[in-house]
Amino acid sequence: MTEEDEAAFDEFLAARSTALLRTAILVCGASIHDAEDLAQGALERVYRHWPRIRHDNPESYARRVVVNAAISRARRRKVIQEITFARPPEPEAPQPDLDTRDALLAELRRLPARMRAVVVLRYWEDLSEAETAALLGCSAGTVKSQAARGLARMRARMGALDGTSV
Repeated sequence: MTEEDEAAFDEFLAARSTALLRTAILVCGASIHDAEDLAQGALERVYRHWPRIRHDNPESYARRVVVNAAISRARRRKVIQEITFARPPEPEAPQPDLDTRDALLAELRRLPARMRAVVVLRYWEDLSEAETAALLGCSAGTVKSQAARGLARMRARMGALDGTSV
């Protein structure tokens, strides 16, 4: 790798590593250590392929590596276990209602891996349906249906917790 490539990678790392870790935490739904492993693995792959991908969209490439690794990990698990959900890194803006956020994150953790990935990418990362579909390698219709089903499950569970019907 050239010095110019190294400098460009260092800039990318400084600018986007926190966002990539946040995505890993939300998508994997596990401990901070698991999320850090996913993010580190993604950054290793980005570094290996940097000369080829640096002029395209390296952030999208890294995000896709994280999402695919999280989905693969969930598929390999034969028995679903209750796992702790790590808090994401400190947000840029203060969160007004931490109890609601914690409840939402708990419900997000209960979704299947692929559905969780769709909800996180669409609504937390604010990607379009087309961008989410491209990242996950599926159709926009699948993204729409998975997002709708995931949100409906979360709303139903949140309504049951509050004692209200949705």
